[in-house]
Amino acid sequence: MLKKTFFYIGFQDVFAALSEYLLPCILAWQDISVRYKRSKIGQFWLTLNTLVYIASLGLIFGTLFRFNLHEYLPNICAAILIWNFMTASISEGCQAFIGADSIILQVKLPFFMHIMRAVFRNAIIFGHNIIIFPIIAFSVGYTMNFYALLAIPGLFFILINLLWVCTILSVLCTRYRDLHQVVTSILQIMFYATPVVWDAKILPATVSPLWVHLNPFHNFIELVKLPLLGYPPKTNEWLFCGALAVVGWCLAFCVLGKYKQRIAYWL
Repeated sequence: MLKKTFFYIGFQDVFAALSEYLLPCILAWQDISVRYKRSKIGQFWLTLNTLVYIASLGLIFGTLFRFNLHEYLPNICAAILIWNFMTASISEGCQAFIGADSIILQVKLPFFMHIMRAVFRNAIIFGHNIIIFPIIAFSVGYTMNFYALLAIPGLFFILINLLWVCTILSVLCTRYRDLHQVVTSILQIMFYATPVVWDAKILPATVSPLWVHLNPFHNFIELVKLPLLGYPPKTNEWLFCGALAVVGWCLAFCVLGKYKQRIAYWL
């Protein structure tokens, strides 16, 4: 009876994809290599562009609002790096099935493998960009400590949550093509509603702190940003992200299991 449920069908697809995890990793690396073929510095153009963006944004906002650059630049650097990783993964994850339509229509592979390819591609880009943080931190005299190692499990929590989010959105965006533009607009709004370029401490007393604490993007950013800045993440942030992953994956298994037979017809 269990094998006939949508949950089990979706779980089976995800498990099959995870057992062949090397293939989406290779495809993700190939996607980046092809994009920067014959370039002198290749993938590190991504890092250079991000470095210029963060430095410019940090200096402009820091000067305009008279922030302490010693603290503000490392803070905004960590937040933007994580934000870019999450939003790029979600945006490209929405198009994961559509972008792999030629493969889906010709080769029988687990559908979740295409989700992994999109997220892993952005994880590789994040791996290139993360070297920006120590460069900016050391340039303003900010020191790191052993709490930085806690950023690794924080990234793992972000990764497992991104995968279920992209799974659901990819199915829905394949059926409803306009939904991708809606998601893009929501992400743009959330950039300003989430403490990325501003600090949650400056919120006026008239604004409820729940606006920040119940914002999943804020909690994900804090899991990695706080260790990089030398502080341990709060327990409630670990619990919030863990509970979100459990609920989200249960929903993702059901959505993928219910609609996986229709995806090829929607392409």
